[in-house]
Amino acid sequence: MKLNDLRDNEGARKNRMRVGRGIGSGKGKTAGRGQKGQKSRSGVAVKGFEGGQMPLHMRLPKRGFNNPFGKDYAEVNLGMIQKLIDAKKLDARSTIDHAALKAAGVARGGKDGVRLLGKGEITAKLNFSVAGASKGAVAAVEKAGGKVEVIDRGPSEHEKKTARREANTAAKAAKSK
Repeated sequence: MKLNDLRDNEGARKNRMRVGRGIGSGKGKTAGRGQKGQKSRSGVAVKGFEGGQMPLHMRLPKRGFNNPFGKDYAEVNLGMIQKLIDAKKLDARSTIDHAALKAAGVARGGKDGVRLLGKGEITAKLNFSVAGASKGAVAAVEKAGGKVEVIDRGPSEHEKKTARREANTAAKAAKSK
């Protein structure tokens, strides 16, 4: 047997049916789509429709919620920071903050800043300026001789709205007297 003798088995490949090519083909006029209606037109896909049966996405229970006031932190582990210092991608002498971690490519996203987590070992003496840190991370950094400064980003959206609501209530009460 030679490579140029190789062929698919008989019937393994089927030619495409050319529809809408006259009544003699058996697939002329309506091209096998039936008559009229949405599905006889082009560009139709009734997604999630199960023939009148309750669709799967509606049969499944709802779960959880999205907290509109939740903080979005870029979470960074101490072990990853130590790897970056060993690879000379982070300067151990300067203060490590969100901008430095982002430049090193370890803090992706995190519009509310960086949160330091204690996974991994850290041996370098480092100073951090972050939006949040776990107790374990703070303990590990201080054990290595470093310091963690947690910077306050100001009140959250929820706290701002609550304060605004209280101020409006107080103003209405003062106005009614």
